[in-house]
Amino acid sequence: MINKMLKALGKDFPLTERDVGEYAHQKIKGMTFLIRCFQAEGFGSVSAMTASGFFGLMKMDTLIITPTEVDMPLFSYDRVHAMGNDTMIFELYDTLLGETDLSALDAVKESASALPEHDLGTHWYDSIKLKQSLSQKGKKAHTAAFDAVAMSYLDAYLYAAKTAAPCEATAKREKASVYVDGLLTHGGPSTDVFKKGIGKEKTVDLFRRFLFSTTD
Repeated sequence: MINKMLKALGKDFPLTERDVGEYAHQKIKGMTFLIRCFQAEGFGSVSAMTASGFFGLMKMDTLIITPTEVDMPLFSYDRVHAMGNDTMIFELYDTLLGETDLSALDAVKESASALPEHDLGTHWYDSIKLKQSLSQKGKKAHTAAFDAVAMSYLDAYLYAAKTAAPCEATAKREKASVYVDGLLTHGGPSTDVFKKGIGKEKTVDLFRRFLFSTTD
């Protein structure tokens, strides 16, 4: 799914891959992580992470888009296949400098409402998470429907990006840094795994320089 999403993204905003150096391949606590990073022309930074482990019983995909050239919210997609369950999470974080039309995303969320939802509970970042975010959890039987929602959601996000106002990169990075620094301070599933696996200093570097590209 990640490769399909990158291909769709690249059609609208051509991608140039960046070298992530030592972070490209990581083995942590029985999981193998493959990390890639791109610059999306006219949009911002994109990172893609896939992980697998426990003899193939767990697979995870992550796609992060940090807009710096158009005024769109920060985009995060996580997909986890584990123990016969399929979990899909789309989160949009308010890094907006002005008004942006996200009605296409509202429509996708509404169309997916018949699928089983996933309660994520309460988190420190809820105040900056936009209402267009969605989370769903089902079984293998739901995977095809989840795949369709995933592509529709990305397409809607890219559609909105085409009409979003251009913006100044420094201001957008500062807004994104609020979320990224919060992750590094308060932690999260992936953040905690990396801190334990590669240490706090390298995790900070990975997150700020590549996964979210809030610093050079």
